[in-house]
Amino acid sequence: MGQMPPTVPARLPPFQRFLDAHSARVWRYLVGMVGPVDADDCFQESFLAALRAYDRLRPESDERAWIMTIAHRKALDHLAAGKRRPVPTGTAPEVAHHDPDAPDDALWRRVRELPRNQRAAITLRYAGDLTHAQVASALGCSVEAARRSVHEGLTRLRREPTP
Repeated sequence: MGQMPPTVPARLPPFQRFLDAHSARVWRYLVGMVGPVDADDCFQESFLAALRAYDRLRPESDERAWIMTIAHRKALDHLAAGKRRPVPTGTAPEVAHHDPDAPDDALWRRVRELPRNQRAAITLRYAGDLTHAQVASALGCSVEAARRSVHEGLTRLRREPTP
């Protein structure tokens, strides 16, 4: 009888490492796009969709751009669905559920008021920390169009001072 092999420390499953690596960035992006209250649902939907498709992800793929594209589409779905929902008669303040450092200051509220393409480009670029090429990939547009959307959004934000 031989010796027992040394124990190997338990490893996280590959998707868990992926989730750990990208969850903070996706959360920040979604808070910027849909607000802290609705970001929870979009976050869960994004990573569930990623989990379902994870085994089909090609090794040469840019994981960050891939998950940010999924998150962007989930945010757009959520925003489109919001137009079909009834509007409550009273307004409830938006409160972050579990992230006291959520980007919900006056600037991010103003970002959420930008036109959809500008809002998406700015949040992907700054909250998602993507390059202009990755923003273009996530939005399904050219790099020039992504740059233009970021530029126009920033111009609008600079023109209108924060209250």
